[in-house]
Amino acid sequence: MDNFPLPARRLVTEMTEAAIADPARGLAFQGAPGANSHLAAVRYDPQSLPLPCFSFEDAIDAVRDGTVARAIIPIENSLHGRVADMHFLLPESGLWIVDEYFQFIHHCLMTVDADTPITSAASHPQALGQCRHYLRQHGITPVNYADTAGAAALVAETGEPGAAAIAPALAAELYGLVLRQENIEDSHDNMTRFVVLSREPVTPPLSGDRSGPTMTSFLFEVKNVPAALYKALGGFATNGINMTKLESYQRGGSFSATEFYMDIEGMPGDPAVDRALSELIFHTKWVRKLGSYRQARARTGEE
Repeated sequence: MDNFPLPARRLVTEMTEAAIADPARGLAFQGAPGANSHLAAVRYDPQSLPLPCFSFEDAIDAVRDGTVARAIIPIENSLHGRVADMHFLLPESGLWIVDEYFQFIHHCLMTVDADTPITSAASHPQALGQCRHYLRQHGITPVNYADTAGAAALVAETGEPGAAAIAPALAAELYGLVLRQENIEDSHDNMTRFVVLSREPVTPPLSGDRSGPTMTSFLFEVKNVPAALYKALGGFATNGINMTKLESYQRGGSFSATEFYMDIEGMPGDPAVDRALSELIFHTKWVRKLGSYRQARARTGEE
């Protein structure tokens, strides 16, 4: 908690005590009170007790060690791509993806007063990237910070003239800042996808009244042979399985083989998914399931 700016610490203390006292309702998020992840936590589950954590690793550890039951983590944004590196964070954590949540993101520019010309704006790198056109047009220098609301608390703490923060409007309210401009994101359909993590996996029903479209997330590593990825993924095409996300990454410095994060529609237990996974397993070194969960937003067809 000492890593948070002073204006945020009182709120962090209060929220932490409440979440620890009722772990089943506790929902860890990365950032100071007032961050977009804080908003996602209360909108995803209004009955939850959000737990502020300084880093993604801290939020994951809070679930892993039983401090709280769940964490909500942003993993991708419609404007700026990847947020949290889930393929690095999850495998060693032992946690599972049990749900997903989508939230429209609106950024506001805030300062300690209403009149001083703004020369710099601090925020999370994702938020800065989502507002890069606005910042460039207004000659404002972006400054990286650990999270959006933390940047707002820092501006409130330092009171530096010309220094602004980019954060949700809630942060200005919490830290006594002046909203200088609202909705400065480069696109107003700016949306972030969050995943909810838990120590235990869930198994959504395949049929019945509570059934619905499902998602499954995996990690896998291809063999270092020609056409390895083509062969590994062929079963999804032949079995009619929609792959909604495929992202490559390198672990370590050898560059000898590529690992992938993948989202598909459906889940094991569906014969078509099982056939596709059998082919994937045959043509890869290893496959690690991260979780199956209900689909929160349609991936195909008209929305």
